[in-house]
Amino acid sequence: MIQGVLMALLAGTLVSLQNIFNAKVNEHVGSWTTTTLVLGMGFLASLAGAVIFAGQSGFPFSQMKLWYWFSGMIGVGVVICLVQGIRLLSPTYAISIVLISQLMFAILWDSLGLFGLVKVPFTPKQLIGVLVIVTGVLLFKVGGRVRQSTLPNGYQ
Repeated sequence: MIQGVLMALLAGTLVSLQNIFNAKVNEHVGSWTTTTLVLGMGFLASLAGAVIFAGQSGFPFSQMKLWYWFSGMIGVGVVICLVQGIRLLSPTYAISIVLISQLMFAILWDSLGLFGLVKVPFTPKQLIGVLVIVTGVLLFKVGGRVRQSTLPNGYQ
């Protein structure tokens, strides 16, 4: 379990870092070029990893359901939406909203047993957890407002 927690923490760190980098790339080349670069580099890195660590056994496509092939297209939507969300809101606020959305949909899909997942009952504790997170994001956003007149010259 500890290894799973550590991997999840590392994934969160890497996603947050990637989102910031993606937003910076987007400032120079636009959303579609950013998405092409991100997913293209990701393809090359994952292809190299699969070849190095799994060899030919890393490509068992015949056992895959047809609709799994559309995952990459979902990735396009993820990158485009995140880059634009960060541009319009700020990294912290956009990623907080993404995390809330991920949590709520993960609970929904688990509770309904969708996409081949084992059905996990929805509990009041899960509802309280989501509400605490949403409240935290709202407090972060509302509590973080600073009037422009209080900032020193040159700061926004």
